[in-house]
Amino acid sequence: MLAWFAISVLGLTGKVRFFCQDETRIGLKTISGRKITTCGVKPRGKVQWQFKATYLYGIVEPATGDSFFYEFTHLNTDCFQVFLDLVAQHFANSILIMQLDQAACHRAKRLRIPKNIILMFQPSHSPELNPIERVWLHLKRGLRWMLPQDLDELRLLIQQRLQIMTQSVIASIVGRASILEALSVASL
Repeated sequence: MLAWFAISVLGLTGKVRFFCQDETRIGLKTISGRKITTCGVKPRGKVQWQFKATYLYGIVEPATGDSFFYEFTHLNTDCFQVFLDLVAQHFANSILIMQLDQAACHRAKRLRIPKNIILMFQPSHSPELNPIERVWLHLKRGLRWMLPQDLDELRLLIQQRLQIMTQSVIASIVGRASILEALSVASL
């Protein structure tokens, strides 16, 4: 329906693509998790409690695993506007239907939505509906028990982790059967 609207009513041209968008906060505070130990031995790990953080904005396409990530210092309308503009420029030859949550920065009145992007809001308080949440989980699992000394070192770890997450890896993470079936029926 949104693809038909974009082409017929808005008169947009280009390939119609479906993306999922979200942001995540990644900080210097240690991400803990399971550790393998011998039976009966309580796992131990060094932790740090620094509260400096950065935000990673991203979009992923469940059908192909194509993605775009960008780092910002804050989560606000200004940063989201810059991100939308970067995404619109990166995928200039496509019409993007973008699923996202109902965060205040996504619904701000002063937000200028680029012409090749159509926002599709998911129901409130339902992050499990957005497949990119699984990408954040995968990213953070790779950062468990890391102890970066500053934000620059954390950024380097994030970049290394994103390079490992190739298009096929992302497609395997976000390519839920129900979404792929719906997209095949929608014939985007």
